[in-house]
Amino acid sequence: MEKFLTWIDDRFPLTALWKSQVSEYYAPKNFNFWYYFGSLALLVLVMQIVTGIFLTMSYKADATKAFESIEYIMRDIAGGWFIRYAHSTGASAFFIVVYLHMFRALLYGSYRRPRELLWIVGCFIYLMLMAEAFFGYLLPWGQMSYWGAQVIVNLFSTVPIIGDDLGTWIRGDYTISDVTLNRFFAFHVAAVPLVLLILVVVHLMALHEVGSNNPDGVEIKDRKDPKTGHPIDGIPFHPYYTVKDIVGVVFFLIVFSIVVFFWPDVGGYFIESNNFIPANPLQTPEHIAPVWYFTPYYAMLRAVPSFLNSQFWGVLVMVAAVLILFFLPWLDRSKVKSIRYRGGLYKGWLAAFVVSFLILGYLGVVPVTVWGQFRDTVPLLGGADKATVLARVLTVVYLLFFILMPWYTARDKTKPVPEQVT
Repeated sequence: MEKFLTWIDDRFPLTALWKSQVSEYYAPKNFNFWYYFGSLALLVLVMQIVTGIFLTMSYKADATKAFESIEYIMRDIAGGWFIRYAHSTGASAFFIVVYLHMFRALLYGSYRRPRELLWIVGCFIYLMLMAEAFFGYLLPWGQMSYWGAQVIVNLFSTVPIIGDDLGTWIRGDYTISDVTLNRFFAFHVAAVPLVLLILVVVHLMALHEVGSNNPDGVEIKDRKDPKTGHPIDGIPFHPYYTVKDIVGVVFFLIVFSIVVFFWPDVGGYFIESNNFIPANPLQTPEHIAPVWYFTPYYAMLRAVPSFLNSQFWGVLVMVAAVLILFFLPWLDRSKVKSIRYRGGLYKGWLAAFVVSFLILGYLGVVPVTVWGQFRDTVPLLGGADKATVLARVLTVVYLLFFILMPWYTARDKTKPVPEQVT
């Protein structure tokens, strides 16, 4: 084996890569629970690729056969139901771990200098995940897949001047059709995953260049052992964090398996009931809503009033709510990174941001009439749906978290940061 490895190392830097990226990559020794989700995101990505490959072996990207091919996979192929449910559950699991991974960055300032590029690449990964989920959403060719894609693509038609042509160009037709299904399938299985894999590799390369952040926000590279040159507050990623991540993987797979085997639709949140009905262009479902991981932005879209009979302003707010994430490293003016040493202003705004995001996610799932309307006696709100009014307030809170960040982070009272990790 030693001779074999030497033979490989003479032709490919296998051992050097292992040392630089794993065994001799020093990470802070105070990682906690929040640092599981990066490795879990990588695990789910691999699971989605593997299950997706098996699904494409039997799936038919044809408007007349797509739904039947899903039924064939579920009913006639040995283990097909497991592959399909693992893939559908994996899509939601991907967004859960990514949202928690991003929340960790907000907690500990992982987007701050020198990790601005790392954060930006991560935001691009998030955009690619949204694109991948959107293109894959149509493929089952169920009622909600068809009409959900119809609604989302129609949003592009609200763009002034080029909107109609843009919508037609995305669909490849004047409505969602077999042409749309084929191009969405191509994007879902080839184009977007290729870009996503490249971005993940770049993300990991950028991470290993600047080093991992930690719950204290202390740069461990600033204090090194003069004899070894290794960070005093660091430990090798392998074996310490490979073992730690395996523990997280085991717990994740237990929960994942419970969902796949016993509750794959999660009450209609992971797979809507209407998606067990073949797509019918002549019958619109009573309530159309995207999958849960898009619903916070969908609630923002519905919350914005339609000026001049156009939803463009709602689309603009929805897009701004995503793109503003890219500017986070320059909006935060705090003297410290970690929430452990921040004051009440940032903690309060972060709590308001999280609550608004979660409630907007719920409001995007339910009809706007879920809580009825305000009476005409309520000033300025006569006849308005209560859910719509709440969504407007929460959308403002969401945006103000970023817009006001330079102000409240600069004025927030902070605690002294220790020289070493605690």
